[in-house]
Amino acid sequence: MNKFQLFLFLSFLITFSAKGQEDKSNSPFSEPRYNYFLKTVLLFNEYLDTDNGFFNTTQLRFLHPIGNGAWNFRFDLPLISANSNSVNKTGIGDVGAGVSYIPYLEKSNGIAFRLRINSNSAVDPSFGTGKWVAIPAVIYGRYFMQKQFLWLSSLEYQGSIAGSRNRSDVNTTAYENVLLHFFGKNWLAADVAFRYNNTLDGFQNNAFLEFGRKITPNNLVYIHPQRRFWRRKII
Repeated sequence: MNKFQLFLFLSFLITFSAKGQEDKSNSPFSEPRYNYFLKTVLLFNEYLDTDNGFFNTTQLRFLHPIGNGAWNFRFDLPLISANSNSVNKTGIGDVGAGVSYIPYLEKSNGIAFRLRINSNSAVDPSFGTGKWVAIPAVIYGRYFMQKQFLWLSSLEYQGSIAGSRNRSDVNTTAYENVLLHFFGKNWLAADVAFRYNNTLDGFQNNAFLEFGRKITPNNLVYIHPQRRFWRRKII
């Protein structure tokens, strides 16, 4: 059985200049949309319409380069509002933090490793997984056609390491590819992610198209509608 759900994703990103990163300013990981080398504050809102109501997430994300920029720290704070069967709820979701490391980087391509930990901190069971979740990932980035296109490909695993015994384990593998096309101050992007949830024995894939515009060289706004597809394995 197939299901799809439509998300509306609005984001505003502010970056602050980080000193000593000039030599990395033309690399695949330096575009403002996915910048590893600038102090960044990202505020985004994601709205999900369901059969029983809505689920809205407003998330604050902070990124900070460490040392010469090969390392990067990330912190995520989600505020969730939901309406289900005419009951309104609002509260903090699972707070997360992580670090990234870039062992290889050139002007046209690079490789990064990332490890995030999501805490079991949601104030309501429906706002989180009920688990502490470790999320290792590897990311590859590459420019094409004189930097008009940027391809980012990532392989990520999400696995629970502690938490409530009454909640299902988190055991998901995700492979994601995004292609960005830059023209002037604008860009268009297409993203496809394949996710296999081993706990549910099914796929939870999603895809989106995105349009963004730079307000200043380091400040931007973007929007993308997203569809999520669900298929459960039937034996």
